[in-house]
Amino acid sequence: MEIILASNSPRRKELLSQAGIEYKVVAADIDEVTDKTIPAEIVQDLSRQKAAAVADKLGNEKIILAADTVVAIGDKILGKPKSKDDALDMLTMLSGRTHQVFTGVTLIDTQGGYHTFSACTDVTMYDNSKEEILGYISTGEPMDKAGAYGIQGRGAILVKEIKGDYNNVVGMPLAATVRLLKTLT
Repeated sequence: MEIILASNSPRRKELLSQAGIEYKVVAADIDEVTDKTIPAEIVQDLSRQKAAAVADKLGNEKIILAADTVVAIGDKILGKPKSKDDALDMLTMLSGRTHQVFTGVTLIDTQGGYHTFSACTDVTMYDNSKEEILGYISTGEPMDKAGAYGIQGRGAILVKEIKGDYNNVVGMPLAATVRLLKTLT
């Protein structure tokens, strides 16, 4: 059965390839707007929207896989930074604190059935200085990542510890996703 990844995320592509999953990419073109306010519900809703947008284009002959990730600290949701100043604000807020990374995953099977779940990982940052944060921002790496850091890249030096699925922080809870995929193929 052909699997379609509804994402251009290089991290999600890497994760699927790492697991030996063959797939094709058909990126979802949506505005990523939701009325949900709870992080797990936000990412589940957005992953469903992405999967549905691609399923509308392709029909039900393929399995569609979509994911969405947000960073939450307290009741604040951090998406991708809009500017370097926004990245500085986010990373300063996260410095020395524990936050949660939520990823929602939706798979649409060949009968049109939706299978959606989310994962949460706790991430604790070191107490990073403004100079360390600005040095990281100057690499450009934070600009396309929720919470303004990539744990799989240079952003790893900002992270003290994690509790939960590392791959979830990268962009998708890989083991749980693969296990669900196996039930559908």
